[in-house]
Amino acid sequence: MDLILWRHAETEDGLPDQSRKLTAKGEKQADLMAAWLRERLPKETRIIASPAKRSQQTALALGAKFETLKEIAVGASVPALLAAAGWPDAKGAVLVVGHQPTLGQVAALLLGGEEAAWSIRKGSVWWLSSRVRQDETQVVLRAVMAPDML
Repeated sequence: MDLILWRHAETEDGLPDQSRKLTAKGEKQADLMAAWLRERLPKETRIIASPAKRSQQTALALGAKFETLKEIAVGASVPALLAAAGWPDAKGAVLVVGHQPTLGQVAALLLGGEEAAWSIRKGSVWWLSSRVRQDETQVVLRAVMAPDML
């Protein structure tokens, strides 16, 4: 399984938190990363997004169908996000458009063995894969990409 973590792009400040929109810079970040992803995502990738406005806008930049799941909303737990994505047993790839600190905690758990306060920059993607070698499940970091690198 591939698990692709995509943090929403840069947003406006303000309240209510769920309604914060992308800034002009955030829209550009989302567009750049969406173009990068479109060239690389497997055809049948399942895309799930937080219901927060900024995550919805980020996911829309991809121009593909996606599911909105409250299980990956702001403040989601690591187990809830992993369950929603079907990690590590889902077939194919799952792209999660979500939030800090949950995305960083997921990356830390899968790569380092325990939840930690890892930071994923706004608009960035972390691409992880699970594989089985000698009856042991391993996690492989396939890519980390930030919009300012595109």
